[in-house]
Amino acid sequence: MCFACRVRIDFRGSPEPTLGVEWEFALVDRRTRDLRNDASHLFARARPRLRDPSRLHQEMLRNTVEVVTDVCRTVPEAMASLRETLAAVVPAADELGLDLFGAGTHPFASWTAQELTEGHRYAELINRTQWWGRQMLIWGVHVHVGMPNRDRVMPVLSALLNYYPHLQALSASSPIWAGVDTGYASNRALMFQQLPTAGLPFQFATWAEFESFASDQLTTGVIDDLSEIRWDLRPACHLGTLENRVCDGISTVEDLAGLTALMHCLVVDLDTRLAAGETLPSLPPWHVQENKWRAARYGLDAIVIVDAASDERLVTDDLADLLVRLEPVAERLGCSAELASVSDIPARGASYQRQRAVAERTGGDLVAVVDSVVLELRAGLG
Repeated sequence: MCFACRVRIDFRGSPEPTLGVEWEFALVDRRTRDLRNDASHLFARARPRLRDPSRLHQEMLRNTVEVVTDVCRTVPEAMASLRETLAAVVPAADELGLDLFGAGTHPFASWTAQELTEGHRYAELINRTQWWGRQMLIWGVHVHVGMPNRDRVMPVLSALLNYYPHLQALSASSPIWAGVDTGYASNRALMFQQLPTAGLPFQFATWAEFESFASDQLTTGVIDDLSEIRWDLRPACHLGTLENRVCDGISTVEDLAGLTALMHCLVVDLDTRLAAGETLPSLPPWHVQENKWRAARYGLDAIVIVDAASDERLVTDDLADLLVRLEPVAERLGCSAELASVSDIPARGASYQRQRAVAERTGGDLVAVVDSVVLELRAGLG
């Protein structure tokens, strides 16, 4: 790395561990349950009803909308923000015969029928990535947590990778692709990493190493802008946050609240320990890569590598201990109930398990699978 010629990347540190949540939804037809390229029509109806129209975003494909929060201080505040926006978006979708579908992939839609949102950025991405870019019928959730000091961002990011499989397994919701059960809990996780700048982040020890990496990427034309680094975990420098993009699409506010609480607590816990002088534990990159694959393949049944000594545990056993350890952090952050609710996900089954159960019960009726995901959101909204 050429440290002498690296670009300077400013990180607008956040004095508080604030939260921001971005929740992607596919738009499905109420009758056929296939995807519909009607985001622009939904925007036209929903945005005038919103207190803040900027809470509803477009994405690369016209079958997708993204609901985002304000900058929030607590998980309950973030969930209230999302509920407020959905209270306007869902009725607008009803008028168009649309439903919001919160999962990592759609079980039977064809990529050939999807339309690109207008804009040079999206067109250039498809032009470069071709078949893999056009295959990206995937949806996820992104959670931003404010960090005060740029020099702690990379060590916290590396330590957070230890919990990648926990988040992936809990949120996995993409088992069926193009009409076929893939055998994976999260097909999305492995699809998305086919893009050249997506997937697992590099584990840099210092901010200067990250700046040198970004300089190389810009110089060689791999990216034109830092936002094109699409890692599963990445610094959002202009916001002063660490952005967690691990999770598949989520179908209920309750599951989202629990997973957001877990992400919030993990970042704050790790940053607090680092600031106090502790050296944070991290895994070798080859263990991180293997854990991602195991969680994507086996979900909550994954046996994951938990330390550099290659010790292994069932992910749900390790999760149970993690939730207990984070209880004091959750109490401080005002999300004790939400963090505790994470244990409900394995108890009732993660989304990938619930979807498979519907498919088995209905003899493989994938329309019924879409119905079940749609109804979970509606039931949670009341």
